Amino acid sequence: MRAISLDRIPGARHDRCMKILLIEDDARLGPLIARLLTAERHTVQLSATGADGITFWESATWDLVILDRMLPDLEGSSILRDRRRAGDTTPVLMLTALGTVDDRVEGLDAGADDYLTKPFAATELLARVRALGRRGEMSASGEAEREVVPGLMLDEGRHALTAGEKVIDLSAREYALIAYLIRNRGIALTRQQLLDEVWGAEPDVYSNVVDLYVHYLRKKFEEAGFDNLLKTVRGVGYRLADAPKAK
Repeated sequence: MRAISLDRIPGARHDRCMKILLIEDDARLGPLIARLLTAERHTVQLSATGADGITFWESATWDLVILDRMLPDLEGSSILRDRRRAGDTTPVLMLTALGTVDDRVEGLDAGADDYLTKPFAATELLARVRALGRRGEMSASGEAEREVVPGLMLDEGRHALTAGEKVIDLSAREYALIAYLIRNRGIALTRQQLLDEVWGAEPDVYSNVVDLYVHYLRKKFEEAGFDNLLKTVRGVGYRLADAPKAK
């Protein structure tokens, strides 16, 4: 079954031209995705194996990595976990034929910023790529640092939380979530508002993903020495507190 088709693709929307690493072993799908992205004026490096993909990943700086979960030599989630442990915060879109909720959660837990299940439409793939590209562009054009609360800063250049000398890296999705919470400090935001802003109302995203990422952020706030930053508003959603206590 063909996963995507180049037929009847709408006019290109060139939000940002990116340098993209595509790690996909399917002999038909990989070149097809590469052609699709190149038509959108992105620069694409295609790798058909996990080993080669790691080499390309480590040898250059990428705006986005599109990573197949099931590769012939290595498991995509394992590759991603290793890169995240090494401190790599490159946005990652994971592709997979495994589409259950548990599979998506595992991919997100490994550090993926987005997750797309095969088969998918070309327009949907391009929309996901554009969304991740816009988040990176907003970060690059923003201020160098923004205060989360006194003593805790959001480093926009590194996608990291900083508390004194301590630096905690964030994934692109975690960064987008905390940046939106900062812009709406003290306001109770619904899960749907957070889904619409951070995930762009993507059709296969389930509402529990908000709770999952709030959990991730709470852990990272605690690592930085701050508790009770993200408040649960019963029956509504979440808000960022104004005056947390530092440890």
